[in-house]
Amino acid sequence: MKKTFTNTFLSTLINGTLLLSLFSCEKNVTVEVPKADTQIVVEGYIETGTYPYVILSKTLPFFGSINTSTTSLLENTITGALVTINNGTMIDTLNQLAGTDFGIYSTVRMMGEVGKTYELTIQVNGKTLRATTTIPNVVKLDSVWWKVDGQKDSLGFAWGHLTDPDTLGNCYRWFAQRINHYTYGDDIGKIKDSTFIAPQGSANEDKFYNGRSFDFNAFRGQFQNSQKEDDQNDERIYFKRGDTIVVKFCSIDRAHFEFWRTEETQVGNNGNPFGSPAPITSNIEGGLGIWGGYSPSYDTIIAR
Repeated sequence: MKKTFTNTFLSTLINGTLLLSLFSCEKNVTVEVPKADTQIVVEGYIETGTYPYVILSKTLPFFGSINTSTTSLLENTITGALVTINNGTMIDTLNQLAGTDFGIYSTVRMMGEVGKTYELTIQVNGKTLRATTTIPNVVKLDSVWWKVDGQKDSLGFAWGHLTDPDTLGNCYRWFAQRINHYTYGDDIGKIKDSTFIAPQGSANEDKFYNGRSFDFNAFRGQFQNSQKEDDQNDERIYFKRGDTIVVKFCSIDRAHFEFWRTEETQVGNNGNPFGSPAPITSNIEGGLGIWGGYSPSYDTIIAR
């Protein structure tokens, strides 16, 4: 890869006369981009009352092509790994998803429990990766509701009222899912959201509101590159009158929060020439990614 740089020089006063002499020199500079080693990427979660799962993949070359289709991403996963979890009372081995060649691992012999710590160990391709996460105590929202945004008439945000415990260090993440059906367009009859979606800015900490009680709002998230009509028009960040919204409000530990805080900062700065570099903080020793615990509570909002 070659880049050309041009330097311009300006003369100063000579014999009392201001001379503007512009000299231009051109030099070809060849920039060699070092080849980075391929690293293992971990995305794994365990939450109260559900089974853990871990997805293993590998990093792509910086100038490599990226296909964001589900099939392409799954084909980049890593198979044949030994994945274990230690919860302090038992060590369980996660099995690769049966009948596939995808690097997705899970178990039905261990479920998430509040207050427990889970140590993840991965052995693959001669490498050992480790990570630890904790499922904190659940913190429930006092109430939830929907409210029109200004003069939007039928469009608005989801709202919640939180009373934060008087213990500094609580961290949270917000998700929402619309479980009613589309009544227009090509998606008529389909449930609006197939799963819970976290909007940009979903993770926060009580650094500035420890022990306080307050209202807050959240806009609607969408999957990257979504082609749904209401993700492409004026409705894209709003919940709509008539929506049935299930809110999933989760307590998370500090390391889990730092991952999402830095990830969301990087996504928000993407393409912004004035944004500061924001490397994502991983809790994976020997690799990249996240092993995180969730302690969720659920509420339902009828937008009306």
